[in-house]
Amino acid sequence: MKPRLASTLALILLVGAAHAQQQPLAPTGRWGHQPVGSAPTPPMGWSSWNAFQMDLTEQKVLDSAQVIVDTGLAAAGYRSINVDDGWWLQRRLADGRMQVRTGLFPSAGTGGAAGTSLRPFTDRIHALGLKAGLYSDIGRNACSQAYNTDSPNLPEGTQAEREVGLMGNVERDIALYFGEWNFDFLKVDGCGLSSYGKDRPPVTSGRFREFGPTVVEGNANQSDIEGARALYGRVTQALRSVRPRGDYVLSVCLWGAANVRSWGAEVGTMWRSSRDIASGFPQMVHNFDTVATREFYAGPGRWNDPDMLEIGNGDFDGKHLLEARTHLGLWAIVAAPLMIGTDLSKVSPAIIDLLKAPEVVAINQDPAGHQGVIAYADSDRQILVKTLADGRKAVLLFNRGGANAKFTLTAEHLKMDATTPIALRDAWARADAGTFTGKKEFELQPREALLFTATGKHVLPRGYFVSERPGNVFVARDGIRALEADPIVYRSLASWSVSDNGGTRPAYAGWGAPRADSTPYDEALRVQNVTFRHGVGALADSRLQVQVPAGSQRFAARVGVDDSTRGKTAGVSFEVWGDGRRLAATPPMRFNQAARELSADLRGVKLVELVARQHGPDAAGPVVVTWGEARIE
Repeated sequence: MKPRLASTLALILLVGAAHAQQQPLAPTGRWGHQPVGSAPTPPMGWSSWNAFQMDLTEQKVLDSAQVIVDTGLAAAGYRSINVDDGWWLQRRLADGRMQVRTGLFPSAGTGGAAGTSLRPFTDRIHALGLKAGLYSDIGRNACSQAYNTDSPNLPEGTQAEREVGLMGNVERDIALYFGEWNFDFLKVDGCGLSSYGKDRPPVTSGRFREFGPTVVEGNANQSDIEGARALYGRVTQALRSVRPRGDYVLSVCLWGAANVRSWGAEVGTMWRSSRDIASGFPQMVHNFDTVATREFYAGPGRWNDPDMLEIGNGDFDGKHLLEARTHLGLWAIVAAPLMIGTDLSKVSPAIIDLLKAPEVVAINQDPAGHQGVIAYADSDRQILVKTLADGRKAVLLFNRGGANAKFTLTAEHLKMDATTPIALRDAWARADAGTFTGKKEFELQPREALLFTATGKHVLPRGYFVSERPGNVFVARDGIRALEADPIVYRSLASWSVSDNGGTRPAYAGWGAPRADSTPYDEALRVQNVTFRHGVGALADSRLQVQVPAGSQRFAARVGVDDSTRGKTAGVSFEVWGDGRRLAATPPMRFNQAARELSADLRGVKLVELVARQHGPDAAGPVVVTWGEARIE
């Protein structure tokens, strides 16, 4: 921890102290995820930021809420109306109470001891049958105070009065927002931890106090990860105190920094995996990529968040319906939160209809909560497959390139039998799209994505591959010993940047995390030159928890040290635990040994834990392991 943070964080580090190191390798027999709030499916709604940024008013928000109701968007699931940055006037020093800018929110001018209140606003939102969301920052000051300095709607007053963030006021503010004001959703930004260092303009100008930074964007190794996690953890505890029933959503907006992708589920309902989205197609692809390989980190009540939808804006407006469909299709297949971010008074009916597309939204909102898994990828083409609660598969074909591209969709991509007809249904057209046996060819335009549901006979006559149901998996320990940036995220130039430096470098830590049907480093699963198309790739000293459906009989896999491993000398034993009891294990295995069959009786078992235990150090690097064809039968 940086010395200058010690006094600020001393009390709250107790919240995160248990996570100062990786969770233990020893199985616990207890499912490791404790939900934060309530979101069994990805949250849906509308947010003011992409539509109005700092130029928001109460009337604009209420008008947008009315459009949401009148157009059927609310009936389609978009029910959370979220006010972003720009609503606050100042913090009242006498008691620390937040004061609302009544010039923008006139109904907040209630007078009396409270001064102002947003309760009249939330009451109007709730009267429409909708939920109400608000914005804050984890630090002392907000993003707008650092980056929207020309706005007339910035907090006013003395330096202390302009400290409108949560720091030092967590319990007071959460009680106000979720108790007295009755909000249902809170987005907590992180600029207060990253944008107010001693050399940053907001501080050198003398207008703001120095803080940190605890977070260095694009540099997890220089970030105080535990400090950031502890600060968000304090918000989580306050919310659980004010709303013990869990009737809220907490959005952690740390833009993929401080390795938040590995701990976001501990402190939030959803967590941003990337920098801000923008209305250009390349930026959308960048944001999508930051969640596409994190399938084991999402599931019911815990969601990877590639940011709000830009549908209706820029490359995704009414003149670009192909790109708009692609955008929504990508968010649907990876079970991302769907937050509309456009001025609904200006969009075309076609955009409204697109956002409501019932079979596309149903894929996103499928109750099983599985994120889609990459079944094929090259630089221009991707195929992602998502298992649905009723056993069907959703499949998306995405042409990322600038020319027409041919695709071959196979039964193996879908983990379905290649000798039995597979029926496709076009989710956009809401129409059957024929059948195929074995494989089917497609040709897609640039930037096009096709989205289908598929019905067929599964490869496994009983049970499923673990990689088919990533929402049933919790990464209790990932085995990563040194943080590395993810090199395969599309490196677009941010809309607010110029190419006057050395380039956009890999920015998001977590490279090496467990993957479905891939090694942690995006290689094929292969042990002594035998390839496994289906399975789980991980690092040694990892522990994965798998929820087991009632009636399951057996776990089985072919396990070994992967051919792609960097570390080639240490031994690794593979262990299967059920409800805290060791059910099966291998002796230590090493590089270039053939895969071994490992199985365990699961009758009566509710939770399986897969442990890859490393024996001794390996100076060459991390040891990559493969759970080939890992399955529950």
